[in-house]
Amino acid sequence: MEKRRVQQEKISCSICLEQLKDPVTIPCGHSYCMKCINDHWDGEDQRRKYNCPQCRKEFIPRPVLEKNIMLAELVMDLKKTKHKAVPPVDCYAGSDDVACDVCTGRKRKASKSCLSCPASYCEDHLQPHHDAPPLKKHKLVSPSKNLQENICSRHDEVMKIFCRTDQQCICYLCTMEEHKGHDTVPAAAERAEKQKKLQESRQQIQQRIQDQEKDVKLLQQEVEAINVSADKAVEDSEKIFTELIRLLQKRRSDVTQQIRSQQETEVSRVKDVQEKLEQEITELKRKDAELEQLSHTEDHNQFLLNYPSLPALSESTHSSSINIRPLRHFEDVTAAVSELRDKLQKILIDTWRKNLLTVTKLDVALPEPKTRVEFLRCLQKITLDANTASRFLLLSEGNRKVTRMNQQVFYPDHPDRFTFWPQILSRESLTGRCYWEVEWKGGGVNIAVSNKNVNRSGTSAGCSFGFNDKSWSLRCDTSSCTFWHNKRQTPVSGPVSSRIGVYLDHRAGILCFYRISKTMTLLHRVQTRFTQPLHAGIRLSEGSSAEFVKPK
Repeated sequence: MEKRRVQQEKISCSICLEQLKDPVTIPCGHSYCMKCINDHWDGEDQRRKYNCPQCRKEFIPRPVLEKNIMLAELVMDLKKTKHKAVPPVDCYAGSDDVACDVCTGRKRKASKSCLSCPASYCEDHLQPHHDAPPLKKHKLVSPSKNLQENICSRHDEVMKIFCRTDQQCICYLCTMEEHKGHDTVPAAAERAEKQKKLQESRQQIQQRIQDQEKDVKLLQQEVEAINVSADKAVEDSEKIFTELIRLLQKRRSDVTQQIRSQQETEVSRVKDVQEKLEQEITELKRKDAELEQLSHTEDHNQFLLNYPSLPALSESTHSSSINIRPLRHFEDVTAAVSELRDKLQKILIDTWRKNLLTVTKLDVALPEPKTRVEFLRCLQKITLDANTASRFLLLSEGNRKVTRMNQQVFYPDHPDRFTFWPQILSRESLTGRCYWEVEWKGGGVNIAVSNKNVNRSGTSAGCSFGFNDKSWSLRCDTSSCTFWHNKRQTPVSGPVSSRIGVYLDHRAGILCFYRISKTMTLLHRVQTRFTQPLHAGIRLSEGSSAEFVKPK
């Protein structure tokens, strides 16, 4: 079988890749189907040069073809065996494959492309490039559909030269015409030089990747350390608070037991006095009844006879002890417990504030600014990001000023752009302590800070600054100021100013808005917790403009 397959390959036409039909042998010794070689040479009639599809040897004039009788008989013998070789289906070129330029009929996949020819060849038609010495020097590359791009459109020659003057590939004829006198080098030499620069760029990029991967690893270690520290602090705090609660519960039990014991003693004392008093009352009532009976005796002698026998009324021995103690028996205990509560609450608040400052201001030694000079030490330059700008906003003054327009401004599509609300965000990501000032004119402005991931697409109010939980906004118009956050409105008192100062302490969770005139006046202060970096934002009413100005 193997021998028969080899014989079949030897009597196959290298053009159609089928068994030879009416085989002919051309002067170089290669054999083809008479129809295949005639069709091939018919396509070369205009050049008046005829070559062999395998070795590329040229013939002038066109050779006269005669049928090769011996090959024809051999083909007939093989056909009688009925074992014709069928190439596998997957060797043929599909729509996404590079097809062999020599194959006729159904084309096979190209295994290589030749930059010198330029053409693409399947394994069979590539064989001359392995066998013929002149073709061995050709540059073979992976199959490519872009070989035509290597041919000069003007001279129909392979472009092997690079013009440094015009930075383009050209052929050798171009150097004699439009590129005459230009700085030209072989394309291979230019490739080698640029390859060296490319390698240097790759090394720089790879070094930067390594450096940044180290930074990412360090940051990951910091995240892990923060998480471990936070988990340990929570665990310790839970234990401490549990112990504190246990101590408070023990003290509460002791106080309750003490109060109940004293209550029992006092109640017993009072009941004892009460019982004796009730006995005295009974005795007194009995004596009163005797006296009443004597007072109704009609016999004078009998009255006078019994009167001296009445005992004298003695003084009560218990009435003096009734009012010795005040009625507020346990108010002193209540007052003592209340005092303990107040002291404990003060200690907890003061301690918590100190701990909060320790957690949120790990690297901030300065207190919150109080004077304008202190605020200016935190000055942050703000520039606006054109990729976020609504198409009704026009940027100027180096992207520090924004103006509301009646007609749309052309901006390319960008996923960060506000599609409906006339809003814009800053390029700068704001963390730490920052201060900036905004000068505004016109009907009204919203001066805001916002998370980067605020919703930007759509017409809903939730996309507007101050109407979601990701942004905080001070709304100023000609008559009043109002603060907005998460759709909640807070009126701001005082006169309106055309210049607003904004102070942000991201770590401490502080956001302040100030009226700037001859003095700084606090308009509104926010105390919260910022979980993401913030960006300065502006929303404008019709006919308004705003500019991030340098403080005077």
